[in-house]
Amino acid sequence: MKFLEKIKPGVKKRTLLLIAGCAWSIAGGILIYRSLSYLISVNHHLAMEIGTGIVFGSLFYLLLFARISKKHITRINLIEIDNPCFFSFFNFRSYLLMAIMISGGIMLRLSGLVNPEIIYTFFLCMGIPLLVSAWRFFYSYVKNKKSL
Repeated sequence: MKFLEKIKPGVKKRTLLLIAGCAWSIAGGILIYRSLSYLISVNHHLAMEIGTGIVFGSLFYLLLFARISKKHITRINLIEIDNPCFFSFFNFRSYLLMAIMISGGIMLRLSGLVNPEIIYTFFLCMGIPLLVSAWRFFYSYVKNKKSL
């Protein structure tokens, strides 16, 4: 058991907030980049698709992601270990959900069953709340520095 403690990539709890913010920023950034790259290249209904992405992305944030990110921030702040594992910014269930969503997105995109404009508009809808949630993690990271 002592050996595992020595090799565990432990970080401060506050650092987990920064790591989570970076992870959510990368995920949201990738989705938004892929989405806009595709939508701009086809340029059929660009304004409508971007507007749809912003409206539904905002709704996803308000109805789902705000609660999820708050839950993760609270969970991180309540971790009782001084130096939790680097990967504990998510719990197991969140890692599983992330793997399912990434796999599902790839399979849906490669299957050709859904119009690519719809898929990439949906990617925009998902990227926006991820990016906004990332800022909540960054804010909590900065806020925790002031409280120390």
